Amino acid sequence: MDSTETQRTALRDVMDRWKAAVDAHEPQQVAAVFTEDAIFQGLRPYSVGRPGVAEYYDSQPLGLVADYEVLEVRALGEEALLGYLSVDFSFSDRPTIPVTLTVVLRRLDGEWYIAHYQVSRRD
Repeated sequence: MDSTETQRTALRDVMDRWKAAVDAHEPQQVAAVFTEDAIFQGLRPYSVGRPGVAEYYDSQPLGLVADYEVLEVRALGEEALLGYLSVDFSFSDRPTIPVTLTVVLRRLDGEWYIAHYQVSRRD
């Protein structure tokens, strides 16, 4: 990767696709942002692969909205990025859940995907 701005743009592009699918409650579209073998750790037990991601987001209530801010981004190599974000998951019927999110992105066939996803509650 050339520059920090290029890295941030790649991260934002992936996270914008993720957010759009989460906000629209489209679990299969959320899963499509991940690699086939992605490690996914939401607020419940982890899963590996797109089916687990889709199942997790399918179980989320309608009206869930994810708002994120990129805090840090680092190149891990030519085809991998580390992203550290602040995310607020808002609901129509309960309090917002603030989390920090760490993602590892992999570039496959010229396209970036989430290969690792881990959230931690933020107070």
